[in-house]
Amino acid sequence: MAENNLIWIVDDDQSIRFVLEKSLTKAGFNNESFESGDGLLEKLKTTQPDAIISDIRMPGMNGLEILQEIQESFPNIPVIIMTAHSDLGSAVQSYKKGAFEYLPKPFDVEEAISVASRAVKHASTHKSKKIKSANVEAKEIIGEAPSMQEVFRAIGRLSHSNITVLIKGESGTGKELVAQALHRHSLRAEEPYVPLNVAAIPKDLIESELFGHERGAFTGATQMRVGRFEQADGGTLFLDEIGDMPMETQTRLLRVLSDGEFYRVGGLTPIKADVRIIAATHQNLEERVKQNLFREDLYHRLNVIPIHLPKLADRREDIPALMEHFLARAAKQMDVEKKELRAETSQFLTSLPWPGNVRQLENFCSWITVMASGSEIFINDLPEDFLDPTGEENVNSDWSQNLKNWADQELSLGHSGILQQATPIFERCMIEIALKHSGGRKRDASELLGWGRNTLTRKIKELSLENAKAIEES
Repeated sequence: MAENNLIWIVDDDQSIRFVLEKSLTKAGFNNESFESGDGLLEKLKTTQPDAIISDIRMPGMNGLEILQEIQESFPNIPVIIMTAHSDLGSAVQSYKKGAFEYLPKPFDVEEAISVASRAVKHASTHKSKKIKSANVEAKEIIGEAPSMQEVFRAIGRLSHSNITVLIKGESGTGKELVAQALHRHSLRAEEPYVPLNVAAIPKDLIESELFGHERGAFTGATQMRVGRFEQADGGTLFLDEIGDMPMETQTRLLRVLSDGEFYRVGGLTPIKADVRIIAATHQNLEERVKQNLFREDLYHRLNVIPIHLPKLADRREDIPALMEHFLARAAKQMDVEKKELRAETSQFLTSLPWPGNVRQLENFCSWITVMASGSEIFINDLPEDFLDPTGEENVNSDWSQNLKNWADQELSLGHSGILQQATPIFERCMIEIALKHSGGRKRDASELLGWGRNTLTRKIKELSLENAKAIEES
């Protein structure tokens, strides 16, 4: 079947073109390559392929411009956008402009062939979809880990839809950021975005908060109040921590989702509201359903499109970029010089468990911006609980396990020479801590380390620690 199909490739990188040509040919596809968008568009005037694979960043015409040209003249040709700059903006813009799929580099060859096969299969039914652009600047979501790329893809796909979404993930993983991005990149972007943390509202006030109340509906209701549903009319209502919603309110919410109308507390007149629901939870709603703490029919109504946010420990490759982002933002907010992480400090922080996820990392960057005395952040600048996160009795096993985790991560990323990388980091940490405990006296520090003083002096020079605070003894 594949041999009758033609796929075009456009990429200024000759090696990428070569890999795709060989892989597509092996899979039975006819293919042709172009090193620029101009050449492809010229050929398109006389011949049309079944699918196109295009890089997003190239000299001259970029992939999004090529995509727009194709969508205007040949909307039934599916275009797969690939990029090494795998950020949320690229993913969203690709889908908004009508991309069939978004493929971050480096890609798995089998995945690329699978996506190309799907594109060809759906070529006859694929139709261009245009949406109005949002004039709201999106708050950055940082993540190049594969799990975050899936989140970006989901946001991009859902930019065409008003469908209900349930965001799942541990506390602090950034669920509200995803909800905001879903709204900003949707058809409702110009309409209100109204957030409500269900867990923060007392149970006896939650219905009034959601649906509003009439004057005199209960003691203290001295005037009519408009609820969150009415505030969000035409836009998006974000219900955070939906798992904490009382059972009675769940029943009313289900009725609103089914009928599209509600009554204010104490009201007799039905009110219609066109609202898109985005919900989020850190809880296991399936278990709460089994425990009769959450309505099963409401769960299925909310769980139309689930998005799972990974915990920070499962996307460690994103931690250095996140720290740079948060340190820069903290410095700007406090109007101070940005702190710089030393390489060994960054490696150490990347290995930590971060149970509070991205929120904990952000708070730490604010703390260290205030508390670190110098412009560079050393390991001994970190809080005591970071240096001994599991308690004194487990410190030996903890640091060795962190070292194992680091080595496993480095090798998984394809890095080599890890012993040459780890040894100086280890020695630097030992020297800095020994100097801290010796009050900066080299002679005492060398005894703590089990070295001679000359060895310590040589190591300090080799490891560029000449600026370490050391009191020379006569």
